[in-house]
Amino acid sequence: MKINKAKAFWQGNLKDGNGRMQFVNSDTEFPFSFKSRFEDGVGANPEMLIGSAHAGCFSMAFSNILDGEGYAPKEVNTIAHIKLDQVDGGFKIVESHLEVEAVVSGIDDDLFQKLAVKAKEGCPVSQALGAIKITLDAKLKK
Repeated sequence: MKINKAKAFWQGNLKDGNGRMQFVNSDTEFPFSFKSRFEDGVGANPEMLIGSAHAGCFSMAFSNILDGEGYAPKEVNTIAHIKLDQVDGGFKIVESHLEVEAVVSGIDDDLFQKLAVKAKEGCPVSQALGAIKITLDAKLKK
């Protein structure tokens, strides 16, 4: 299987330093700092990248499951809310809440909800995040 790589560079101390994260084989860099991670500063942070990975993985898994059940998803839009909390004097990611809206014709809401839960549990990123609480709010749009 493919091995994906990402890299990060940090310069300076925690509060005043800054860095950048980048996916290998990509020209896109994500600048990050203490302010972008713990306050309201501009830039990215590791939790945002985890969130985008979780949202992307779930969207792909859900689309695949819907297709496998005979439903053609027109779109699956997912936002992952990653919660970082102070725990025992340190910081810990404690939750990922997936908020999804999908346009799928011909499916009833009960089956839609069941398949959304299946995607949440089966997505490889959800499985990697097994140490945290993962919740889901799925809305069917027709």
